[in-house]
Amino acid sequence: MEFSTVLVRSLLRAQHPDLAGLELRPVPGGWVNQLWRLGEELAVRLPRAPGASSLLREEGRWLPVLAPRLPLPVPVPVRAGEPSACFPRPWAVVTWVPGRSADRAAFTRGEDAAARLAGFLRALHRNAPAEAPEHCGHGGILSRRAGDFQERLRDVADTLTGEDAADLRTVWGEAAAADRWSGARVWVHGDLHPANVVVADGSLAGVLDFGDVCAGDPATDLAAVWLLLPSAAAPCFFRSYGPVDAATMRRARGWAVLRGLSLMRLGRAFERGLPGGQPLWGQAGRTALNRVLTDWRA
Repeated sequence: MEFSTVLVRSLLRAQHPDLAGLELRPVPGGWVNQLWRLGEELAVRLPRAPGASSLLREEGRWLPVLAPRLPLPVPVPVRAGEPSACFPRPWAVVTWVPGRSADRAAFTRGEDAAARLAGFLRALHRNAPAEAPEHCGHGGILSRRAGDFQERLRDVADTLTGEDAADLRTVWGEAAAADRWSGARVWVHGDLHPANVVVADGSLAGVLDFGDVCAGDPATDLAAVWLLLPSAAAPCFFRSYGPVDAATMRRARGWAVLRGLSLMRLGRAFERGLPGGQPLWGQAGRTALNRVLTDWRA
């Protein structure tokens, strides 16, 4: 299927004609969804694959509930698009979050970004209702992802030193063996990595892609400390976020390792000309692993 501005314009004319006259510009990047900016305040999101439609529906259901209590801008759904002969999947019009994704722009105000991330996660990590989705695709029980860890490490092992690979196995082992989360079911974003947050004026300015939002282990979001923040900013994050027990810290490092390896693998896929490769994600993943190892070795 060809994703084009002509297609998006035709969908808007058919279902939301009052928006069809706004300027429409494709936005580079995107993994699960293709994005177009619509005017100055909106964006259109089209799922790339059939499985992405269910993520878009979960986001459409829960993000309007969560957004009012979050201290950073998020892409709140404002219009729903229905499947049609032109495009056979649900799609959405959402609010536009200004800035550049963190895989394309650096945090130059690290401590400010750390404090903002901590405030965002404090606001999000509250008790979730019984009907909240559980065990999102990037959350759930970490120890059950041992096969994923081994596969991803094997895929990028030739880019790591022997010492780094051995230490990553140790960090993973400690995380997988840590006590499971036994606290209340709390909301988690589930997929915080550099392409899913926005940078403006050198700091954190917004959070994107809530398709994996669910009730789960907050450790899956705390992994963002190593995935997003400069190493020197980590202490500021934990001072602002509040106490984190040792088992949760180990699991958070484990999630950071798993996601860092995933980002590296997608970077390698781009280098090899394989489908789904992302040109900027390999370095982001390597940087995240370096941060985890530096912290763990300290």
